[in-house]
Amino acid sequence: MSSSLKRRREDSTTTTTTAPTTPSVDLSLLEALEKSQSNPTIETLDLKTLKKLVLSFERRLRDNIEARLKYPETPDKFADSEVELHEELLKLKLLAATPDLYSEFVNLNAIPSVIGLLNHDNVDIAIDVVNLLQDLTDEDVLDDNEDSARVLVDSLIENNCLELLVQNLLRLNDSDPDEASAVHVSLGIVENLIEVKPNVAEIVCEKTKLMRWLLGKIKVREFDGNKQYASEILAILLQNSLVNQKRLGQMNGVDVVLQAISMYKSKDPKSYEEEEMLENLFDCMCCLVMPLENKERFVKAEGVELMIIIMKQRKLAYGSAIRTLDFALTKYPPACERFVDVLGLKTAFVAFMAGILRGSRRERLLNKFVENECEKIDRLMELYVRYSDRVKAEAERLNHIDLDDFEMDEEEKYSRKLDSGLYTLQLIAVILGHLWSSE
Repeated sequence: MSSSLKRRREDSTTTTTTAPTTPSVDLSLLEALEKSQSNPTIETLDLKTLKKLVLSFERRLRDNIEARLKYPETPDKFADSEVELHEELLKLKLLAATPDLYSEFVNLNAIPSVIGLLNHDNVDIAIDVVNLLQDLTDEDVLDDNEDSARVLVDSLIENNCLELLVQNLLRLNDSDPDEASAVHVSLGIVENLIEVKPNVAEIVCEKTKLMRWLLGKIKVREFDGNKQYASEILAILLQNSLVNQKRLGQMNGVDVVLQAISMYKSKDPKSYEEEEMLENLFDCMCCLVMPLENKERFVKAEGVELMIIIMKQRKLAYGSAIRTLDFALTKYPPACERFVDVLGLKTAFVAFMAGILRGSRRERLLNKFVENECEKIDRLMELYVRYSDRVKAEAERLNHIDLDDFEMDEEEKYSRKLDSGLYTLQLIAVILGHLWSSE
């Protein structure tokens, strides 16, 4: 499509100086459009008015299609029909104020026509559709109208809205302000659809390239609002879906997220928005290491080492790094072994001691354990051995239980061990670890 057509509406003020022999958009149409935007007519939408709007929209769409087919190499021949189509799309925004008519809008079979324009050669028209969908799926509107929301969302999905929305997203250019805004709005639409229908999170990842686009966005070193939103959407897609967690792992997602996090291993975010993005990245990482195969990828990508480095730097991400290690090490011995091998225990105990009393009070507490020839430490060791024996005995008993008699999952086994004294054993181990690491 000719670049001269791109954003013709915004450049309309310069057409008055164009030579008469140069084809241009009808200025009367543009003036009427500007007046309609600056002084919008407030009207109450009812079914009769909705039918008129849809009919008018379909006519303008047909006129635009015919003009483009008839004059494919002459943009000025179909520019007028494009301006009129833009105006009709703006009028359809009235529907967002009357969500109880959503089902009627769907019954009028207008959804396929509207969604199809996401593929329009003129990116501006596609952006008009994106903005319309944002209004129709606005969180406040859908929250108050659950039945209408489900009808609309179901129709959007059935008519390939997700696929076309992401296809359009892939062609948008962040360096253009209007298109960058459309990127943000597109991500917002995905979030709104997931809010109404949670399984959209898996549908959009299965049928589109959204995940790959999001990975590419968070890899960029420069921070902007769309990178922050991309990290948030990625976290939403991962948080309740094992399928998405595994899918992203197969796409080298563990390594990409670690790379994005590593940009902050020795520096803090410069703004609240950037801080929120970093927290989103750690949320993504915690979700990613839920599947066993991703824990393995995390270890191979030196994720354990990166988290320890972040902990040592004691920057803003300090607590998030500890949380990530908690997820990564849980029920995965190789990660625990790597943690010990790279001296992670030393860093962990330093972190643990950070909240303990400092100065003379702390020293008085420690001195209690060395008085009377360390009798309190001896007592701790006695308790450690006693509770350790109890937990081992219970573990052996559970291993010999005939599981055919009743079902017992890992959580139930863990609960039985806690009842036998595992929690007390853990507390004693932590105290001994403190004492061992004290100078």
